Amino acid sequence: MEYIEVPDEAQKKGMIPCCECGLAIEPNPANMCVGCLRTRVDITDGIPKQATLQFCKGCERYLQPPSEWIHAALESRELLSLCLKKLKGLNRVKLVDAGFIWTEPHSKRLKVKLTVHAQVIGETVLEQVFVVEYIVNNQMCEDCHRTEAKDYWRACVQVRQRVTNKKTFYYLEQLILKHKAHENTLAIKPVHEGLDFFFANEAAARKMIDFIVMVMPCNTQHSKKLISHDCHSNLYNYKFTYCVELIPLSKDSVVCLPRKLAHQMGGINSICLVYRITNTVHLIDFTSGQIGELDSNVYWRYNFNSLCDPKQLIEYIVMDIEPITYKNRKVFPGQGAISNKHVIADAWVVKASELGVDDNPIHTRTHLGHILKPGDSVLGYALKNININDPNFDKLSEDVIPDIILVKKFYSHNKAARRKARVWKLKHINDEVVSMDTENNEYSEFLDELEEDPEMRQNINIFRDLRKQIPVDTNEIDPSIPQITLEEMMDDLVIDD
Repeated sequence: MEYIEVPDEAQKKGMIPCCECGLAIEPNPANMCVGCLRTRVDITDGIPKQATLQFCKGCERYLQPPSEWIHAALESRELLSLCLKKLKGLNRVKLVDAGFIWTEPHSKRLKVKLTVHAQVIGETVLEQVFVVEYIVNNQMCEDCHRTEAKDYWRACVQVRQRVTNKKTFYYLEQLILKHKAHENTLAIKPVHEGLDFFFANEAAARKMIDFIVMVMPCNTQHSKKLISHDCHSNLYNYKFTYCVELIPLSKDSVVCLPRKLAHQMGGINSICLVYRITNTVHLIDFTSGQIGELDSNVYWRYNFNSLCDPKQLIEYIVMDIEPITYKNRKVFPGQGAISNKHVIADAWVVKASELGVDDNPIHTRTHLGHILKPGDSVLGYALKNININDPNFDKLSEDVIPDIILVKKFYSHNKAARRKARVWKLKHINDEVVSMDTENNEYSEFLDELEEDPEMRQNINIFRDLRKQIPVDTNEIDPSIPQITLEEMMDDLVIDD
């Protein structure tokens, strides 16, 4: 009989020989070394070393059984969680660590390295590391299948604005882009008076409508069409259509309020100017500085249109201006709120085309006394020279109708040079939304207003135009034009690569 001699150092440490190979080990309930223990017991037995993942190339999503499709980037936590859920028998061991092993992105193979613990003979804890290979198979999801079958949508949101000036619609487009309200759409189709958004279900369409109602005054209507009906299980398949009609007003529009509505708004003048549109319509009386707001419910109850179109604006030259003190203003009991940002003033203007020919300036009252000075150019409406067809306007007397309504200050005559020096741009939902035709210049005017109005600019995302270089010399920029500085642009800037 042969005896195994245990070294003195092993005896001092309290080590014993392995019952299989005789290697000196620390005592454990199995009295075997790790190598011999692994030859007898495999804790990964029952865990598959290969698995399959279903991937849709159309929407780049993975199938999470039984029927959910999720977005997951390569080597992300979401993809690792999906891989672990695909392994059966993993609940019989304790998972210690898991991570991806790099593979070629186009190889359709994913490798995950797992470290597990389990109790074996005599309550001995054994640790083992193994690799699971996942094969990525292509499978079209139900949404992409409907798209290919031309039966991809279950709800449609039709956004319309029936007006010649589309500045309000351009502003709504930027709000949708900033808040990503269109991320659940299956398709976006431009039409003559707006956009059509297509969704896979009714809940996504209602979410889109709730966003538009929250940021813009509008009117909504809905209808549904029966596609199929199972009389045995009493199941109905509908297609839903929602129509969202934006108010036919835009910034710098002139409106004539009904007499009853003007009285309800604190006795405001019937002829008012729209100076801003948010989720309500902001009106200002240019003769007294009184302001008021109209929500969508009140507007659609009276349903009035604008008197003048921004294409009818005429350039005037300010000859003299005199602010009106608070004593000389008309005040009466029950009057509405007065704007603190505007200064009411008497202005004498001459049409720019008749400067030097007609020496008789025209008097008018304006709310732009805080920014106008003699010699400035200003845009306004010659109200008495415009053919207006409005029932509320016809009821007014000639005494309350002003000759000229000044709208905004005019900064630059050279629009081409101003737009060439612009180093920023906006993104669009669809390239066909904006028509860059030379005859239709509304989008360029919207960019000009965005450059001049910081309150409107703070609600949208501005992107640097990498095709244009930021001018270093300050002489290249017209100082009379309110430009967006580089610091203001970088506050809300995303570089477009």
